[in-house]
Amino acid sequence: MLAPDETIRRRSQWLRGVLDLCLLAVNADEPAYGYEMTQRLAAAGLDAVAEGSIYPALGRLQRDGLLETYLVNGGGGPPRKYYRPTGAGRKALADWSSEWEQLVDGVAAVLARVPQMEGEDQ
Repeated sequence: MLAPDETIRRRSQWLRGVLDLCLLAVNADEPAYGYEMTQRLAAAGLDAVAEGSIYPALGRLQRDGLLETYLVNGGGGPPRKYYRPTGAGRKALADWSSEWEQLVDGVAAVLARVPQMEGEDQ
């Protein structure tokens, strides 16, 4: 059995590979700011993403023309930067979602061939 730290590290690595897809998806219906995105990801079960780790990905998505930003004045605080997908971002989300589904199906097919090892210590 893997140590909890190892499980968390592995999950974080897997998520890093699909973070761009997840960030586009959590903004697809309603724009969000950074902290709000981490809340949405956590609500979906992806709590391994820290707020500070999404900003490089958001910057990359913006530079690639997949997200755009705008500022909204906060209640007495500094303005918040909101993100929303561009037209190219919505197309990328559709394309990447399809690619992800194919990958998940392939991995599931491979894992289905693995014999069940219930009760055995690894």
